[in-house]
Amino acid sequence: MLRIWGRTNSINVQKVMWAVAELGVPHERIDAGMQYGVVHEPWYRAMNPNGRVPTIEDDGFVLWESNAIVRYLCGRYADGRLVPADPRARASADRWMDWTATTMAPLMTPLFWGLIRTPAERRDPAGLEETRVQMEQVMRLLDDALAGQPYLAGAELSMGDIPAGCFVHRWYALPMPHEYHPNVDAWYARLCGRPAFRTHVMPPLS
Repeated sequence: MLRIWGRTNSINVQKVMWAVAELGVPHERIDAGMQYGVVHEPWYRAMNPNGRVPTIEDDGFVLWESNAIVRYLCGRYADGRLVPADPRARASADRWMDWTATTMAPLMTPLFWGLIRTPAERRDPAGLEETRVQMEQVMRLLDDALAGQPYLAGAELSMGDIPAGCFVHRWYALPMPHEYHPNVDAWYARLCGRPAFRTHVMPPLS
C-alpha cells in the first residue's frame, strides 16, 4: 500500500493528497513534520535527507519532492486521468507545475507565513504589501492563460492544475485585498466543486 508521510496543513502534502484522492489510490498517511516531529529521525532522513514532507513509499519505491510525487502517482495510477495523452498537452501540464514552483510559490510562501504563521506584532506590513502587489501580477498572467479554456492544460483537469490550485486557494483565503480575475475565479470555482479538492486543500489555514 502507498504510504505518505506528512501533515495535512502542509501545502506540499495537500498536493499529494488531492492527487491521491482524485486517483482513488489506497493509501496510509502518517503525520510528520512540525509538531509531529518524525522528520529528524534517522530512519526518516534515510528516506528523505532533506528532512521535509511529503515523502512516499510505494511498494518499496521511496520518493520526495511534492511535484515529482504528483507526476509519479499520475503516471502510475492515472489510467488516462490527470496525465494528458497528447504530448503537447502533457508538456503544458508539466510547464504549469514548474511555473508554480518557480514563480508563484516564492511569493505565496512569504505571504502565507507572514499572515498566518507570524504573530501580528512581528509582521512586516510594507513587505507583505509589496509581495501582494507582485502576486497580483502573477494572478493576471494566470488569468490570461485561463482565457478560453477551463483548465491549465486544456479541457480537462490535469496534474498541471494541482500545484497552482493549492496555492490559489491559499491566495484567496489570505486576509488581504484581492483584485478581480474572472478566469481564475471561474477555474477556482470548478476546483471547489471537486470533493477531493474540498477535502484536502480547503481546510482552514494553519
